[in-house]
Amino acid sequence: MKNTVRLALLSALLTSSLAQAADLIPIDVHRDANCGCCKKWISHLESNGFKVNDHVEADMSALKQRLGVAPRLASCHTGVIDGKFVEGHVPAEQVMALRKRDDLLGIAAPGMPVGSPGMEMDGKSDAYQVIGLTREGNDVVVADYPAR
Repeated sequence: MKNTVRLALLSALLTSSLAQAADLIPIDVHRDANCGCCKKWISHLESNGFKVNDHVEADMSALKQRLGVAPRLASCHTGVIDGKFVEGHVPAEQVMALRKRDDLLGIAAPGMPVGSPGMEMDGKSDAYQVIGLTREGNDVVVADYPAR
């Protein structure tokens, strides 16, 4: 009887784990091999329901240009989800919201704002914005994050 119970519990655990893995949202992240904050942002995404496909790139500038990331929006790494770019240290909640925004080509947290996901430093946080790039090429503020 004990073996039957153990087998049933193991089966339930495995089924639950497979279901959770199937629910993860895939995103490609392109980064430089030597970037530590990029790895921290990847961990942030993974902790928030994403399955990250990590791509180490030799020429991030060419990649950003190909994806349509305007230089004014640039940061250190670039994600791609549902054909849209996610530039820099964008919080996972905004990446999720991007999936519902057909009017945007992508979103960015320009630069490397202190306190954004992957850029945490001793509880300090600069104010920053997440900027969306419309299909017409205009910038729109998608989210404001205040200084703390």
